[in-house]
Amino acid sequence: MSMNDPLSDMIARIKNAAARKRSTVLTPASKLRERVLQVLQDEGYIRGFSLVQNPGEFPQFSIELKYFDDQPVIAEISRVSKPGRRVYSSIKDLKPVKNGLGISILSTPKGVMSDNAARDANVGGEVLCRVY
Repeated sequence: MSMNDPLSDMIARIKNAAARKRSTVLTPASKLRERVLQVLQDEGYIRGFSLVQNPGEFPQFSIELKYFDDQPVIAEISRVSKPGRRVYSSIKDLKPVKNGLGISILSTPKGVMSDNAARDANVGGEVLCRVY
């Protein structure tokens, strides 16, 4: 099966697993997904992730979801920039998510990072997704 937007696929898998209160979810591995998962882990939205390689299969990430009081820590995650419509933002035009309670994940010339890290590095870029 051909997949046009691997990042949207990962976001949908995370949303579905959180809705079903799953502790882990599997998603195919890629460098972009790894970098986005690293930002989610650094910001405290997931417990962690690990690479799972079974012989003869495509490598996958096993993502450990995080819960607080039986509710998923990721209340809302949405894709902003899509293959058909890329969304770019300079750092001064980037607005806080939910009054600073959430984050935006950006792909910048200095790598994939959260909006707070992008403000510190004073770089803008493509807004990949928003997490709350």
